[in-house]
Amino acid sequence: MRAAVLDDYGEALAIRDVDPPDPAPHGVVVEVEACGICRSDWHAWMGHGEWADDRVPLGQILGHEPAGRVIEVGSRVDTLREGDRVAVPFNLGDGTCPHCLDGHGNVCEDGWALGFEPEAPGAFAERVHVPRADYNAVSLPDGVSAASMAALGCRYVTAFHALDHRADVGAGTRVAVHGCGGLGLAAVQIADALGASVVAVDVREEPLSMAAALGADETVDASGVADVPAAISRLVRDDSDPSGAPAGAGPGPDGGVDVSVDALGRAETCRNSVRSLRPRGTHVQLGITTEAERGEISLPMDAITRWEISVLGSRGMPPTRYDELLRLIDAGKLDPGRLVTNRVSLSDVSDRLAAMGEYEISGVEVVTDLSA
Repeated sequence: MRAAVLDDYGEALAIRDVDPPDPAPHGVVVEVEACGICRSDWHAWMGHGEWADDRVPLGQILGHEPAGRVIEVGSRVDTLREGDRVAVPFNLGDGTCPHCLDGHGNVCEDGWALGFEPEAPGAFAERVHVPRADYNAVSLPDGVSAASMAALGCRYVTAFHALDHRADVGAGTRVAVHGCGGLGLAAVQIADALGASVVAVDVREEPLSMAAALGADETVDASGVADVPAAISRLVRDDSDPSGAPAGAGPGPDGGVDVSVDALGRAETCRNSVRSLRPRGTHVQLGITTEAERGEISLPMDAITRWEISVLGSRGMPPTRYDELLRLIDAGKLDPGRLVTNRVSLSDVSDRLAAMGEYEISGVEVVTDLSA
């Protein structure tokens, strides 16, 4: 089968023929119909993560946002049949550890990260193996296109898990999203669907226009604003507030939103996110840091303590909770397909990763031709 293999960091992926996977007794093989290209793939391609002992090894088949049809079923799989349409979480649990049994399989003690480690070859390939398939493979409703399935990826489910399960966003919540790449745009659409009012922040016009179309009530072009948190605070401050006091020094009486999301992972966006909060607000970190930060970002800890700010991380979503998201999609309340802006072939992936590094991508790009 054809696959995209990481031979050298930052260099073009090698498109070559490799042996197709065979299903483990507990696994299935999925014929990949579409696979999203994610900023996490870019991090892997660049060789980031050594500071957290999380560097993807050379020789890895990348790709972690697949959807497709089951074509082979292991002897111990009970719930799946050939022909079933499935999405595959990148955070693969073993289904037996305390976290899996407690409904938190996205942080499984003995799980695998699809496309990021040798035990779980990725889905920039014609076929991908899904271990512990009864637990991990997620059956999809009819009528959802392959590209829309792939757009669920890690971005959409991570944003949903973060906002709905972790931060408890609901009607009336004021949310800011810093960085409107695929992850940030997913957060905008989901926050809007959950009933929140949303401020979207980016430095580019096209992503901000997309954010507005996906449900953002206000947008902030950070390239033309000296103080992003102050701008957010002015946008969300109640009309009845007579103080007119300047905001932006950090969380406090003039802080703005209830929940603020860093969807990019840069020091500037993370600190802006924290400084955009009202007292007892919640910062949610979704973006992964780059070589510039190496996993470490300084934050205004005294202000976090003074104003009882909560700081949350979020990664993927437990496979056992996908049904909550799929019900909203089936009901027409969410549409991940609206994020898809480009469909490409396997041989295009390297160029698209390079463009991602230059922040030239808007929305979500999806590989739909896995043979070329």
